[in-house]
Amino acid sequence: MIWKGVMPAITTSFDENYRVNHDFMKEHCRWLLENGCSGIVALGSLGEGATLTFDEKGEILRSCRDAVRGRAPLVAAISALSTAEAVALAKAAAASQCDGLMVLPPYVYEGDWREMKAHIAAVFKATPLSCMLYNNPVAYGTDFTPEQIQELAAEHENFHSVKESSTDARRVSAIRALLRDRLEIFVGVDDAIVEAVGVGASGWIAGLANALPRESVELFNLAVKSEREKAFELYRWFLPLLRLDTVVKFVQMIKLVQTEVGMGNPRVRPPRLELVGPELEHVKAIVHEALSTRPEECMTPSLIRTK
Repeated sequence: MIWKGVMPAITTSFDENYRVNHDFMKEHCRWLLENGCSGIVALGSLGEGATLTFDEKGEILRSCRDAVRGRAPLVAAISALSTAEAVALAKAAAASQCDGLMVLPPYVYEGDWREMKAHIAAVFKATPLSCMLYNNPVAYGTDFTPEQIQELAAEHENFHSVKESSTDARRVSAIRALLRDRLEIFVGVDDAIVEAVGVGASGWIAGLANALPRESVELFNLAVKSEREKAFELYRWFLPLLRLDTVVKFVQMIKLVQTEVGMGNPRVRPPRLELVGPELEHVKAIVHEALSTRPEECMTPSLIRTK
């Protein structure tokens, strides 16, 4: 398992009856890899994992595996209400030949460090797969501090990466200071990628890459190579779109961007509902403005159109 580069947290596509559209998801995975992404992360928050049944999650992982075919890592997000379900899902991901796990704290329950450590440890121990810890205190209420991450790293050999989504780039440098090269650090907040790379991040679990993979990969590569002027020129263009990844309705908004570039549809499962009225028009205006000034060298050709 190589934890590097731009790995989209893929959306889950639904058909007219809100069933998983496996054919589209396979094509989407192939398209993302063809446009430079280094891996695929399925079943995350952007993938509406909380609305998927256990069986649906297994089916999605198998579809993604068939699409990826060993060309890049396939990572399964592990999130559940209970530790037992999270462990079962981790084992199912291993059986589906995933390459790694992105492990979340349990949904809903905001436990203390003793409880969260026990939950994460149980998932880490469930399989020999390489594991990423997902730290997102803004969304989940649980904050894994750099010192706690260091403690987990000392106890689990298959703990290899952190997705840091605290929105604070200082967390990246703090983890790096404590652990040096023991863990690969990924950014999970789209509009902090350039800053985080500057203080030691080596990867990006990206949202807008679902619609704009080539632009995302180019931005990441420019940041890694410290080509500041080119990076910030592209960043300034991209920021209005990247900020769509940081709000409550980020799933609806990113799926709308996919729709506008001809690579998906806006369907979401309740309790989410599609954007309507002024909110829809506002986001569309942001997308249309960005696409009308899109850097030509980053133009991502669409392979399919699924409205």
